[in-house]
Amino acid sequence: MTDESKLDQAAAGALRAQDLLDNEILIEAFQGLEDNYTAAWRSSSIDDVGAREKLFLAINIVGKVRDHLAAIVANGKLAQAELNELAQLAERRKRFGVM
Repeated sequence: MTDESKLDQAAAGALRAQDLLDNEILIEAFQGLEDNYTAAWRSSSIDDVGAREKLFLAINIVGKVRDHLAAIVANGKLAQAELNELAQLAERRKRFGVM
């Protein structure tokens, strides 16, 4: 796989990840999970350390999934910028007869 095709894949992945981050159902799902986990964590008994730790981890995992999607978007934007730069360079070379 060439570098350019990897950049194309990253840019396409960024669009898909951004669609997910903008999706109302996924936004509601993330928020619902966080709210439910937080409520369960707050209502856990003082003696139930294991349950609180698991709920704490669950809350953090939801955030990590969201952060991972955001990282895909950011990396894809960088890949798209690099593709644009490569296209401009190719156009300049073509325009000035340098190949």
